[in-house]
Amino acid sequence: MSDSNSSINKNTANNLLRRDVRFLGHILGEVLVHQGGNELLVIVENIREMSKNLRAQYSTEMYDEFKEMITSLAPEKRHQVIRAFAIYFQLINIAEQNHRIRRKRDYERSAGENVQPGSIEDVVRDLKNQQINAAEVQEMLQGISLELVMTAHPTEATRRAVLDIHQRIANQVMELDNPNLTFREREQLRDKLMGEVITLWQTDELRDRKPTVIDEVHNGLYYFDETLFDVLPEVYQELERCLQIYYPEESWHAPIYMKFGSWIGGDRDGNPSVTSKVTWETLTLHRKLALQKYDELLNEFTTHLSFSKNIVEVTQELLDSIQVDREHLDLRSHEVWRNEKEPYRIKIVYMIQKIRNAADPSINSLQKYNSPDEFLADLKIIDRSLRNHFADFIADDYVVKLIRQVELFGFHLASLDIRQHSKEHEAAMTEILAKMSICADYSALAEEDKIKLLSGLLTEPRPITTPYMDYSESTQECLNVYRVVKQAQQEFGLNCVSSYLISMAEAASDLLEVLVFGKEAGLYRQEADGSVTCTLQSVPLFETIDDLHAAPDIMRTLYQIPAYRNSLVSTNHLQEIMLGYSDSNKDGGVITANWELRVALRSITEAASENGVKLKFFHGRGGALGRGGMPLNRSILAQPADTIGGGIKITEQGEVLSSRYSMKGIAYRSLEQATSALLIAALNARNPQIEESEEQWETIMRDISEKAQTKYQDLIFRDPDFLTFFKESTPLPELGELNIGSRPSKRKNSDRFEDLRAIPWVFAWTQSRYLLPAWYAAGTGLYSFYQDKAENLTIMKNMYENWSFFRSLIDNLQMAMAKADLLIAKEYGSMIKDAAIAERIFNEIKEEYEKTSDLILKISGQQEILDNVPVIQESIRLRNPYVDPLSYLQVQLVTELRAERERDEDDTLLIREVLLTINGIAAGLRNTG
Repeated sequence: MSDSNSSINKNTANNLLRRDVRFLGHILGEVLVHQGGNELLVIVENIREMSKNLRAQYSTEMYDEFKEMITSLAPEKRHQVIRAFAIYFQLINIAEQNHRIRRKRDYERSAGENVQPGSIEDVVRDLKNQQINAAEVQEMLQGISLELVMTAHPTEATRRAVLDIHQRIANQVMELDNPNLTFREREQLRDKLMGEVITLWQTDELRDRKPTVIDEVHNGLYYFDETLFDVLPEVYQELERCLQIYYPEESWHAPIYMKFGSWIGGDRDGNPSVTSKVTWETLTLHRKLALQKYDELLNEFTTHLSFSKNIVEVTQELLDSIQVDREHLDLRSHEVWRNEKEPYRIKIVYMIQKIRNAADPSINSLQKYNSPDEFLADLKIIDRSLRNHFADFIADDYVVKLIRQVELFGFHLASLDIRQHSKEHEAAMTEILAKMSICADYSALAEEDKIKLLSGLLTEPRPITTPYMDYSESTQECLNVYRVVKQAQQEFGLNCVSSYLISMAEAASDLLEVLVFGKEAGLYRQEADGSVTCTLQSVPLFETIDDLHAAPDIMRTLYQIPAYRNSLVSTNHLQEIMLGYSDSNKDGGVITANWELRVALRSITEAASENGVKLKFFHGRGGALGRGGMPLNRSILAQPADTIGGGIKITEQGEVLSSRYSMKGIAYRSLEQATSALLIAALNARNPQIEESEEQWETIMRDISEKAQTKYQDLIFRDPDFLTFFKESTPLPELGELNIGSRPSKRKNSDRFEDLRAIPWVFAWTQSRYLLPAWYAAGTGLYSFYQDKAENLTIMKNMYENWSFFRSLIDNLQMAMAKADLLIAKEYGSMIKDAAIAERIFNEIKEEYEKTSDLILKISGQQEILDNVPVIQESIRLRNPYVDPLSYLQVQLVTELRAERERDEDDTLLIREVLLTINGIAAGLRNTG
């Protein structure tokens, strides 16, 4: 297709997006009149217009008039105005998500002319064009691995009830593209949308209580039920389809290279609500949904597999399996399929019963599926029989997909990771060893002595606990977790739980402690021949800059300990290691965190390679830019190619779940791009192309990082007034009232910066429009090399053009700079009691912002920030005037609320309005956590 045609198609597509935005905006306008009268619409429109004008041509007179309009709103009207802007963003987000799906469909309609960039076909075609043969492709597929891990990190501000309404609106808006709709059908569709937006208007966006852990588990399962159970196998089918097109000489069945895991119900770090009982209930709910999905699909099979023995010849293998089922399953007469000539339907009735019996321990093992493998065996019998009488299309459409679903989800649905803070293990170990008179005070031992003691305990056959001893509640709970894991592995399969993550891992003993506790539950066993069987791996989480520095030597120490090294035999010498993006950023700033994570990836990989160990890195990314947030495919390609050989795990947190996985089309596109990125990364690893200049660039980057870290920590840690500035100029204290997660916002009941979690740290800065964690100190770091020297700028431009790490870093900074708005941020300074503190620190931040912006433009060669991504640039430009009124209102409301609370008063409506502005700004800016 010619460039001119592409341009026409692009403009047409963008026009459709504008059409949807206008359409939804008009409906919202009608709802405002319907619910609040014409006066409400006039107020909202006036605020919107003045906000746009203020952006376009700022003047102090217009600013004063705008502030007067905002502050003079009567409480009832103010409440409605806040909700009007917040709901507007919800509708715009739906339109933009739908547009992503529309663009993919446009590419698919033009198949043969255009292949969508980032699609699976795009990368497979590229492999063929590069003359990568089928055997090499098979080898690449065997070597790639991605696990996406859902977490319950509290950054999703949208209620499930609201998400359901969004889903219905999205489906109805998509119908607008149907060219066959009659005039009357369009009118009916419009009426339906009107009803949904009214429902949205009359539905409370705020939760009236904090969700329980089990509420969060159900929220996570929603995505499996609604999208992932269907979409994930479809991605595999697309990969196999493309491989068959470009490599027709091979028969393709892709290995399991991408799957989902979860922390929800297993992550107990700082969350006392996650108990061993909750973990067991979580695993039970996982199995319940998996079996329910299989039950539904098998029932659907009975509609399509009506083949009769009067016409076709089924395999004897199928008939024999039906006879075995008859002998073991005594179904009531009304449950048996009555038509003896329809063997598939007879077989499926028995399979449904065995699925329904699978979770009941009281039922005889011959009357149920005891494992997914047994279920798969029956499905493959049906598949072979269908192909025997040339019903290949039916086998491919129904049975093959279900086989893939069982391979992906088993009976456990998703692997559940366990996580706990290292200090909790140390406290429990100290108590147990003291009670057994093994060590009077384990916690006081030097690290070398801890390692010696724990190594000895792992090789000692006798246990260190007894059911006849009373332990403290926390120690007993610590032990119960391991017992639950053992029971779960026996009942749900080894894959249901295989990783135990240790937060704030600072020493080799932290990992050995987990193995010793695992030994008590039978998860670590030394056999009579000296070999070790270990079904639960200790996974360190290195979070702070100091932890990242220490990590390689910690792992080297562990690899040299026989009792630990032997535990890796069960994983084929594969060690999982997690890196924390949030705390490293909070600790050292965005430049230093990105650089230190890269250095750590390399140095930890080197330590493993020295000892013959393969690594699977687990990247703890959040949704926000300040917590490592970026599109899934870019987060894969951001890793050095030589560090992904053992596979990758990535957390999917908070609002990322709803933005990526609530709609099938978006979920498919995200997972398709991830597959494409994995194959590109695998190709890059096979053909490493290191720039000759990269060694010089890394030296430059190391110095930039050091200067940036000093600048960052001078403000965050060494400025005595900074914490006052942060707490008083952001809605941090109010965020805890939003009821968006079961976990407390602090690890301890403390006001220390160190004990504040990274999520509220980033969320609060996003609300106040600074987005400080995502860019602060970058300008100083970059300038330390630039120094106004043309030759140094040339080097940095070369780095940007030819070094993927540096380009990704600069482009992420661009996104942060575009979303930050210091004109609005300065408004938040009015909430600081000490005006001198407000002025001084704001000016320091502003100076750094201007320095960073200036250097980004110089390095990228752009006229404006985000010129390289005009679609996002335009989206942010259009959104900002609508976010601004919510920011001004938030400052006013938080100021009033804090004044009331200082007088020991409280206003429920005022609190609600503050929380509504938080929701609205989160929807407007997106990527909040």
